[in-house]
Amino acid sequence: MTSAEIRLDSDVLIIGGGPAGAWAAWSAATNGAKVVLVDKGYFGTSGATAPGGTNLLYIPPEPTLREDAALLRYREGGYLSDPAWTHRVIDQVYENLAFVESWGYPFVRDESGTPMRDHLQGPEYMRLMRRVVRQTGVQVLDHAPALELLVDAHGVGGARGMMRQAKCTWEVRANAVVLASGGCAFLSKSLGCNVLTGDGLLMASEVGAPLSGMEFSRSYAPSAAFGSVTRGRLLNWATYSLEDGTIIEPSSHGRAGDILPHMLIKGPVYAVLDKADTPEKRAILRKSHAIFFVPYDRAGIDPFTERFPLRLRYEGTVRGTGGVRLEHEDCATSVAGLYAAGDAASRERVMGGKSGGGAYNAAWAISSGTWAGRAAAAYALSGRVKANGRSLRSTGQFGLDLTDANHKQETAITDLIRGVQNEVFPLHINYFRSEAGLSQSMQRLNQLWTQAKQQSAHNLRDRIRLREALAMVLAARWMYSAALARKETRGMHTLAEYPDIDQTLGHRLTVSGFDDIIVQPESSEPTRVCQST
Repeated sequence: MTSAEIRLDSDVLIIGGGPAGAWAAWSAATNGAKVVLVDKGYFGTSGATAPGGTNLLYIPPEPTLREDAALLRYREGGYLSDPAWTHRVIDQVYENLAFVESWGYPFVRDESGTPMRDHLQGPEYMRLMRRVVRQTGVQVLDHAPALELLVDAHGVGGARGMMRQAKCTWEVRANAVVLASGGCAFLSKSLGCNVLTGDGLLMASEVGAPLSGMEFSRSYAPSAAFGSVTRGRLLNWATYSLEDGTIIEPSSHGRAGDILPHMLIKGPVYAVLDKADTPEKRAILRKSHAIFFVPYDRAGIDPFTERFPLRLRYEGTVRGTGGVRLEHEDCATSVAGLYAAGDAASRERVMGGKSGGGAYNAAWAISSGTWAGRAAAAYALSGRVKANGRSLRSTGQFGLDLTDANHKQETAITDLIRGVQNEVFPLHINYFRSEAGLSQSMQRLNQLWTQAKQQSAHNLRDRIRLREALAMVLAARWMYSAALARKETRGMHTLAEYPDIDQTLGHRLTVSGFDDIIVQPESSEPTRVCQST
């Protein structure tokens, strides 16, 4: 990248403005650090939590209840989690939600007056977090996507990115960086969707931090076919039917997210929320989850009385467990000065091979953000490195060069994004996984990667879009490489040829590399499982 037009110095840089980034910023600042937070959107409104409600893993300090929750997660996650980490999350989120209430969040109270802290409304929650973070003295750069990390012999020392609205570049030098943006649902702003592209995973990989849990990325969530809102809990009030009107009896299906893949692979499926059969019930549902109804209202459909078509939206590592591998309980990565939290970090230690929306994920964002921010502040203030005296270099390896060619790259970048979506969205490839199907998809993705890394941007706007596209192609290749290496069915990962758990594979897998992707068990010799052509 060229010389930055905005330059800042801080002790800790937070990349990402969702719940994990917010808690990391608050934690670092309250532990004495000078903090800068950069968000690709407007901090407090961007990300998956801000527009809707989220339930939480909030368990009273009753040992039996907490032990049962940790053991349940251990079993459901394929015995890959560490129950001690789950207990740490339960403890931390219980403590932090007391702070949230003290800051003014209006938790609903039960008949005895006890606050019910198992649910947060995203807009109010994130608006509050922005105010609290700003009050701690954190400097916020909105609409400022990060594009690459900066390093020297001491480790990570900041990042560079762009100011979307000012159309200029920024550079923040810091003794520690918390990466809290990086989940990949393979959506892109350039195609009119929320930006969930895995760009944080790309930045971390460029400085040598391995990933883990990438094979556990098979999660889809239901939405209206004409919308992208995947808050599917309200579909529990629905009656399902086939295109010809045939009702799918309740005894023949479970939760929508579990049965819909098997139904939709055969043909269209419709729903109507007719189980909310009184005005009072409908009002409660609208109030509890207003964002769910936005696409229906825009389409002029009354979902309580009119059938609407369903589809499944692929949510990648956002509802999966994959992300940057954590080395220590403080959310440190293998690279000095770099910490990861929220969707950017692997959640295997807490969730094993099964994740999802809300609950554990929301609690993980709160807890990991708190730990990472506190540890980053301690590292930055330890005196081991000095931000002002460091000779930092860029680490971005792909998509940052500007071409002199007098033509736009929009078509090429859009084609890259659509190309990777064609490999990860289809149910027959990614949900109903088979060794043969994933291997064929990997061949196409490798060809796509060869094309992608040859692209250059024509302007600053295209530089952001190209980095998004590159991150999406790489995330798909990392996921499928790990999935092919795990020759079994465990957690949310399946392979048709290997329908059972293999007891010899009861370990986590790390993933690294770009052209040659390396998958290996933790603490073992690497094995090359695929090579880009």
